[in-house]
Amino acid sequence: MTDLTSVRDAIQSRIASQRVVFWHDPAGEYAAELDALDLGAIDVIRVEDNEFGVKNTILADSVGTYLVYRSGDIPRETANWLLDLELAYGVFVADKISMIQQELGLNDPELLSVIEQHQKFFAANSRKRALEKLLDRGDDAARLRAKMCQVLVKSSGNKLTDIVRELLVENAAGRKAKFDDLVTFGLDEFFWEGLANIYKYQSTSPTIDDFVLWMFGRAMEDFASSAPDEYRNIRSDFNGLRYDVRTQGVMTKLAARAAEALDVKSKIEDRDFRDLAGVTIFEDVDRKVIRDLAASVSMQSVTPRDVADIVRRRQHSLWRAKYAKLYEAIQSGSDLLAAIGALPSAIGSVAAGLDKYQSDWFRIDQHYRRFTYAHQTADFQSPLEKLRAEVDKQYANRYLYDFGGLWQQALEPLSEWKSAALAPQASFFSDHVAPIVKDGRTKAVVIISDGMRYEIAEELTSIIRGEDRFAASLSAVLGSLPSYTQLGMASLLPQSSLELDPEGLPVFADGKPTNGTANRDKILEAVKGCAITAAEVLSMPASELRELYTRHQIFYVYHDRIDAAGDKAPTERTVFEAAEETLRELALLVKKWTNANATNILITADHGFLYQDIPLEESYYISESPRGEAVTKVNRRYALGRSLKPSPSFMTFTSPQVGLAGDIDIQIPKSIHRIRQPGAGTRYVHGGASLQEIVVPVITVNKKRKSDIRSVAVDLMPETDKITTGQLAVKLLQREPITDKIQPRQVRLGLYAGEALISDQPVLTFDSAAEDQRDRYQTAVLYLTQDADEHNNHPVELRLEEPIPNTTQWKSFSKANYTIRRSFTSDFDF
Repeated sequence: MTDLTSVRDAIQSRIASQRVVFWHDPAGEYAAELDALDLGAIDVIRVEDNEFGVKNTILADSVGTYLVYRSGDIPRETANWLLDLELAYGVFVADKISMIQQELGLNDPELLSVIEQHQKFFAANSRKRALEKLLDRGDDAARLRAKMCQVLVKSSGNKLTDIVRELLVENAAGRKAKFDDLVTFGLDEFFWEGLANIYKYQSTSPTIDDFVLWMFGRAMEDFASSAPDEYRNIRSDFNGLRYDVRTQGVMTKLAARAAEALDVKSKIEDRDFRDLAGVTIFEDVDRKVIRDLAASVSMQSVTPRDVADIVRRRQHSLWRAKYAKLYEAIQSGSDLLAAIGALPSAIGSVAAGLDKYQSDWFRIDQHYRRFTYAHQTADFQSPLEKLRAEVDKQYANRYLYDFGGLWQQALEPLSEWKSAALAPQASFFSDHVAPIVKDGRTKAVVIISDGMRYEIAEELTSIIRGEDRFAASLSAVLGSLPSYTQLGMASLLPQSSLELDPEGLPVFADGKPTNGTANRDKILEAVKGCAITAAEVLSMPASELRELYTRHQIFYVYHDRIDAAGDKAPTERTVFEAAEETLRELALLVKKWTNANATNILITADHGFLYQDIPLEESYYISESPRGEAVTKVNRRYALGRSLKPSPSFMTFTSPQVGLAGDIDIQIPKSIHRIRQPGAGTRYVHGGASLQEIVVPVITVNKKRKSDIRSVAVDLMPETDKITTGQLAVKLLQREPITDKIQPRQVRLGLYAGEALISDQPVLTFDSAAEDQRDRYQTAVLYLTQDADEHNNHPVELRLEEPIPNTTQWKSFSKANYTIRRSFTSDFDF
């Protein structure tokens, strides 16, 4: 919009409410452009020593509209014949500053000085229009300048924190155009005054770079000050920026730059990692905490409970994504070492061992898998090398070898491979599948994952239960001996008799070969079933799978990820990666089948496995080879033959002793020992009778109709309803332990006066699985901002909020009322 257009619009606006407009242009700026105004029906009269004539014209015409233009100085009152009319209609002044004031509706005379000081800002119509949208009745000079800053930096608001946010984003990106605009339009001094008065940032030569260092320097000391509440505003806004998902990346970049300039590394070198657990800004702190915590765990000088608390607090680190794997490994390593240390010195019986493995000991294998996988996939591995060595040593020597020897002692009295604690794997179909389909109307889907041992199945069960409207329970069967794929797969089929081929392949079910999907499909046809691979199901369109589901009553789905990786020497060290892929794929298979209308799903395995990530010691190998009338098959963990010669190195069974038909004898190296095989892998094995190999999981999955997932309940535990200092400590209780159906909750706290936030907003995560209520308390400290000054002796509201999924927004779920009872000092209001 040009100045002339603005004048025309202003005149026409006045004419709409009054028929005469007196325009005084002392400098005659618009004398030459008067005729170009194009005012339509409005008569334009120039006052040129003809005041009386002009007055007569106006008074003689009571309906006409007139613009009376006068340039130069106005005569004294007694010589001004138009004075009475000017007083009646008012005088319009069209100097640029006044025009801007009128155009924007800035009626407060004090705002003229702002416009005059920043005329360059108002020279562009785009800036004026942007500012006009932000203006409110009652804006003072400071608020007007703040909104001008908002226009220049393109921020979402005009508070200091809004302006600072945009300038920090720009600074982190190595740019300075927005700040340069503040300088260009004379608003930089106003900005620095705001930082000085509100944040207490003082500098004779202020810059954004210097402010960043100052801010992170204060944060490093937790904004401590000798003056009460000196840094309360910068503390609040800093925490708001570091917890806001939109600016966490910016704060991370700035923290990295500040850490080097502030020499954070040397300043924290001698500090105890426990004292640094709550410092979540600098990467050097994460590195030190990880290094020292891992060392303490390896020496077992810190309890798993303390490790869990530190790891939980580190979840709020700006660098958590980068170091999450290391923290996960440390937690798993701590739990593993503690569990190994608590192992008994004897196993009373086979049944007791089987029960205890399902309820407790399997966790050691799970912790080891999680530790090893996290370590293998972490970006940085060197901080954990000492801990890794200790974990590998304890797991391989004390658990697998020594404790495996105790299990072997419990097995020694067995003359038959059976136990009252677990049903045999060969009865899987009659015990688990037949009861589902016996009425002829209900269908069953059986997913068989090759090599999925019990501890992996336990995690899968938890994952499935964590899905809305899914129920899952875990049990086990006693794996067939020897615990290898062909026999395990055959044991799961409908059959009354199993027999080994002398070389182990094929295994015959009621005289029929069971190797391969095609042979298994033929056996399943007799019970209205079919066999299919997991890969086929995963690639099948939903409509096609639903159509397939209508054609059969029983489905056996064969999945092979773990054993395919572990059974080959070149890939055996990827077996834990394969386990992670298995968890994802099996969870997806379950969803695909339920979407195809399946309501009864069983997930099981053919066998488990032994694995250690370090090379085996020589003592892990037996020194002799199987001998007998005919040794027909030798593997790393079993041998087949006829009339095999008993040996102290082997457990020896006939086929009938392990529930098989035929005359094949089976020998299994005792404990976890291997038979040396040229070219074969050594870390991953199965075939024997270790707990990890023969406790075969069975997961039962059902789909529910109603939602059954909820967030954990969190209660405020107020100790007072008064706020008497510049901060408020709040205790919160996680009401119950986390389970698969009761999920963790992220909570943000904030104090509000009406809808105005008057504190920072700390974020807490409630994810404790502790049964003891005392372990589920957390404390948050809220720091009041200067806006709290206005609400002394007034009620305020503490709100607990949680994230709205898939957004950056939060919603309130709990509230508490407080009253501020303290003396505040007033700060300069930006």
